[in-house]
Formats: sequence, C-alpha cells, structure tokens
Amino acid sequence: MTEHHIPYSLALHGGCGVMAPEDMTPTEWEEAREHLKQALRAGWHVLSSGGTAVDAVQATVLVMENSIYFNAGYGAALNSDAEHELDAAIMDGETLAAGAVCGARHIRNPVLAARRLLDLGESVLLTAEGADNFAKQQGLECVESDYFTTPRRLAALESMRRHQQAGTYKAARESEKHGTVGAVARDINGHLAAATSTGGYTNKPAGRIGDSPIIGAGTYARDGVCAVSGTGQGEFFIRHVMAYDIAARMSYGGETLEQAANKLVLGEFKQLGVGAGAIAIDAHGNVCAPYNTLGMFRGWVLPNGMAVVATHDELFEFVL
Repeated sequence: MTEHHIPYSLALHGGCGVMAPEDMTPTEWEEAREHLKQALRAGWHVLSSGGTAVDAVQATVLVMENSIYFNAGYGAALNSDAEHELDAAIMDGETLAAGAVCGARHIRNPVLAARRLLDLGESVLLTAEGADNFAKQQGLECVESDYFTTPRRLAALESMRRHQQAGTYKAARESEKHGTVGAVARDINGHLAAATSTGGYTNKPAGRIGDSPIIGAGTYARDGVCAVSGTGQGEFFIRHVMAYDIAARMSYGGETLEQAANKLVLGEFKQLGVGAGAIAIDAHGNVCAPYNTLGMFRGWVLPNGMAVVATHDELFEFVL
C-alpha cells in the first residue's frame, strides 16, 4: 500500500482465518464490516483531532471489544471449561511503555486495563485474578463472565468438542477456532502504537495464554521502525517472537515493512502450515496487512483520506 500523504495513519484487524462466506448471512457480513468502519472512525477521530497513537489504537480496539462479531470482549471464545479468559496488550512506540492483561474473567474492556498499566509504568503484565482485581481497583467496568457469552460462541464450543472427540480438529472451520482484534497507528507527531485483544481460541485449555498480551509476540511498537498487531495461531507467534521479528528485520536487516511482514506471514508461517495474519504501520505511515488464511477482517485509511474495510479479497471503500 502506498505511502500516506496525510501525517497520520491507522489500520486494524478483527482476526484472520475469517469464516467461510456461507457461515454468515449477507446482512451479518455487512454488519460486521459496519462495525469495522465504526472502529476505524473512532481511531481516526482521535488522530485527526491531534491525539496520540496510543489513544487512537485504544479507541479502535474498544469498539471491536464491544462488537458481537469479533473474538475479544463481548463475544469472546470459550475455553475447555466453557469459561472466558481474556487477553489484551497495548504499547507506546515512543517510550516502549507497555501494559497487558491475560486470563482475565471480568474486565469488560481488557484493553482499558492494559492501558492503565501502561500509564502507571510499574508492572507490564498482570494475570487472571490479579488482573481483574487491578481493574476493579482502578474503577474500570467489570461484569459477570456470562456477559461475554453469545449463542455463536456456545455453538462453536460444542462443535470444537465434537471435533476433539472425533480427532478432526484440523477439519474445523476457522470460525470455530480463534480470532483476535488489533490496531496500529502513527500520529501527527510520528509516534507509533499497537494494541491487541482476544478471547483466545475456542476450547483452549483453561489457563492458556496466547501471543496477544506478550510484548514482542503479538503486539509491538517502536518509533522510527514499525507497529505490529498479529492474529492467528498464537503459540507460533510466541515461539517466533513475530511482532518483534518484523521490527528487527527492518531495523537490522534493512527490509521494508512489506518485505518483513510478508516473509513471516506469507513465507515462514505459510510453509509451516500456520494460519497467520498481521497489520503493521511503518515510520512513514505505510500500511501492510498480509494474511495466509481464507480471509482477515481488516481495514485502513488510504492516502487520499478514503478508508477501506475487507473480510476476504474484495475491498470496500467508504468515507470516514
């Protein structure tokens, strides 16, 4: 994607491995795209008002955490105990400050708890009950766990349990497995930020933590280089330190954003059979959004101020 002529940039994803077209009605696909547009508008409003990249990615992710269509916050996946364990992270490329929570059960919007940790500057990562207690102490909205549960996620859990019993997990649809939301931004001062939030994958072992809250794996931002948010099979992202590796390839290897991201997502991960996607922005505002699965919920802003959302190959332009 070409370099931006406007001084700020924004991109988002709502998870790769997007459902097969027949898994939702045309109306549902349209509504999901509308929620992506709302998320882009929220982040863009921050940037166009002179706000920071950190505020922009938080605003963008917040909208997706509140949407039924994405596996983060409301509508998050259920683990093997039929419970929700939520992960989120946010990182400021200017200072490398970061905050993250994992295994949370009651934080309505995990990205807000991650942001509070970033701002306090003491701990980077809090887990489970500690994360929930921190959110309560900070006055963030906490809810009963069943707030996150939707009929679609209950059906996905039952389907994954059947696949597990039959030994056919690999045949399961991506919509029954996992999903993540994320955003990356460059603000008017050239600072970068990234945020990611997820419910993990359906029928995951209780206590499992993926890449999203792990700084350098699923979330990373460094001024002058890039900001990255990943989506896919998180265990591989952790092992490959995916988000940081993209930054390192650029910083040490001289690769462009597109070269670095594509080598991992369309190269190494694809060769390993690992479903993966990422959104990334470089220091100049160039956007890259590779994925090697059937599709990826995604969106970004074009140089002329027009915005794009997509689920599969087709791109939908709209006015912010």
